[in-house]
Amino acid sequence: MRRHSNSVSVQSLQQGFSMLEILITLVIIAVAMLGTAGLQLNALRLNKGSQFRTQAIFMASDMAERMEANKAAAVAGGYALALSSASSVAATDCSVAACDATKLAAWDNSQWGQSVIGLLPQASWSITQTTAGNPSTYSIVINWIDRSDVKTVNSGGIVDTYTATRTIGN
Repeated sequence: MRRHSNSVSVQSLQQGFSMLEILITLVIIAVAMLGTAGLQLNALRLNKGSQFRTQAIFMASDMAERMEANKAAAVAGGYALALSSASSVAATDCSVAACDATKLAAWDNSQWGQSVIGLLPQASWSITQTTAGNPSTYSIVINWIDRSDVKTVNSGGIVDTYTATRTIGN
């Protein structure tokens, strides 16, 4: 009779073991899912940062092409802009009225600045004529703050920058 009571007690000791295995498996799966979610979140953040960098590259190329199209004003220094985060307003709307080279440069700077503001968060920019004369060399600098860096901005956070250089001559 003792044997029979021993086998029953061993069986009753193993009764909760399957439940424990299931709970451990659920914990492992939950940790794996949280890790995957964190990885996805980080990938989305980095993807947005690369999108901003691509926009900055396109905007710098756009301004360089505007300078190439208006070489007279570019060689004369008409595209130089001090560091700014607000778009200037051109006196003449060159999309509806004929403009000379100087007015077209002011119009280009105004339109381009509005585009930068619309595409990049907390953007600022400068266009510096590093070499005057014919040919002229310009340095186009675009700064923005990636949304993932906004927490650190208040404490002097990280500013992302793209710089392009273009030489223009008649």
